[in-house]
Amino acid sequence: MAGMLPKLDDIEAAARIVHAAMPPTPQYCWPLLCERLASEVWVKHENHTPVGAFKLRGGLVYFADLATIGACGGVISATRGNHGQSVGMAARRYGLAARIVVPHGNSIEKNAAMRALGVELIEHGEDFQSAREYATRLAGELALHLVPSFHRLLVAGVASYAIELLRAVRDLSTVYVPIGLGSGVCGMVAARDALGLQTEVVGVVSAHAPAYAASFAARQLREAPVTTRLADGMACRTPEPEALEIIWRGVDRIVEVSDSEVAAAMRLLFTCTHNVAEGAGAAAVAAAWQERGQRPRRRIAVVLSGGNVDRELFAEVLRDDRVAAGE
Repeated sequence: MAGMLPKLDDIEAAARIVHAAMPPTPQYCWPLLCERLASEVWVKHENHTPVGAFKLRGGLVYFADLATIGACGGVISATRGNHGQSVGMAARRYGLAARIVVPHGNSIEKNAAMRALGVELIEHGEDFQSAREYATRLAGELALHLVPSFHRLLVAGVASYAIELLRAVRDLSTVYVPIGLGSGVCGMVAARDALGLQTEVVGVVSAHAPAYAASFAARQLREAPVTTRLADGMACRTPEPEALEIIWRGVDRIVEVSDSEVAAAMRLLFTCTHNVAEGAGAAAVAAAWQERGQRPRRRIAVVLSGGNVDRELFAEVLRDDRVAAGE
């Protein structure tokens, strides 16, 4: 499994592919957020990519490699939204038809964004795992290339955001990274290790989708039910074994955050930075809030992994200020 983790040359090559399609995203230190979290806090704004989420980086690198293989009759994948937008944009860039399977009840606005990228959207199942199993079946029946949700090339592409952050902000003590299926946190581990840094990498999961937290604690794969309403980007029932191997070796700890804490973090980010964060995108801030005051003031980073939240849901979160962060 050691070969799964991209090295510095791999990440820099991936970054060149990514930066040919989009500029590096910013990392800002917002004074009001620093005041609230009692630390020097740097926000990595992956909500500023062309699809509003970090996933695009991995898709660009995966499809650049796919283009070198030869003829492809089309691609298929499963998603809750951001991976699907990544596949859609990368497929369009390389002239490939893309089908995406989403579970019933998926985000209306993420679905619309995928369709706008030319994706043929298929609804199936009640959760991501069911959608993924159906996509796998369709790939065989229709002779389509199945784009995985976790792959070494995806990790290398995603690691480009981590390299940008770690080179721009020196001496970070801790970086908080949300975990969906694991490419984001594995990319951070890869970049941290490639640069020879001692920065803590803290994974963040929804308390209502605790499969990775349970697997981390048990040191073996554990499935867990998903009930989160806000953090659909972290709605994982079955962890990726390859991601777990990297997380077990490279992540210092995993923090679970509730939907109430995520909602409070979404409000906090909007108040302090005027940025929109989807539930998974705000999870890192929720974890940093949960751990505030546990250690002396320090320099930390939080990954705002995406801002693709439905308007009505975001309006509801902003209106409902009854739950303070961490309560």
